[in-house]
Amino acid sequence: MSNNSNAHEKLEKNVGLMAVLIAVAVSFGGLAEIVPLMFQAEAIQPLPGVKPYPALELAGRDVYVREGCYNCHSQMVRTLRFETERYGHYSLAGESVYDRPFQWGSKRTGPDLARVGGRYSDDWHRVHLNNPRDVVPESNMPSFPWLAENKLDGQQLQAHMQALKRLGDPYTDAEISAAAKDVEGKTEMDAVVAYLQGLGKNAPKGG
Repeated sequence: MSNNSNAHEKLEKNVGLMAVLIAVAVSFGGLAEIVPLMFQAEAIQPLPGVKPYPALELAGRDVYVREGCYNCHSQMVRTLRFETERYGHYSLAGESVYDRPFQWGSKRTGPDLARVGGRYSDDWHRVHLNNPRDVVPESNMPSFPWLAENKLDGQQLQAHMQALKRLGDPYTDAEISAAAKDVEGKTEMDAVVAYLQGLGKNAPKGG
């Protein structure tokens, strides 16, 4: 018993060895979760209708990530009954094939947004993003008035789409070439609204 106790004590006092063993344990845990998914077809195949984001929606997603919206809004409906009754069908991996990085999240200061597309009008989203308390008086969400002033950069968006294509997203050359024209004159507000309105549009129906 004392030998075991001494071994533990030595391990706990040896910071370097402890760090190595923690890294090994975490690595094995990660491999146990990730490797099976690499061979699970439904986890890496897009659901019917799921395609890479169109130019305007992709730009909106970039703004969504830049502004840190994922810190308060998840995009993953869990399999719990009260969640599916509120939001709809639980989330599937095939919905997020083209999300880099994915936006599943876990913290919900605000509601989950995985199925928000089509629930509100474009105008509602614009007012809400400009000043959330105009539509939800008790909201603690910050305002984003600058989104209506900032214009999108078509060339930057094309470069982003090219990078995603190299990673495997099936964008065509025509889609990439047309991207700058597709967002010409559009603001970041237009883009975020388009992104939000597209969320969940190809999700399975039912709970």
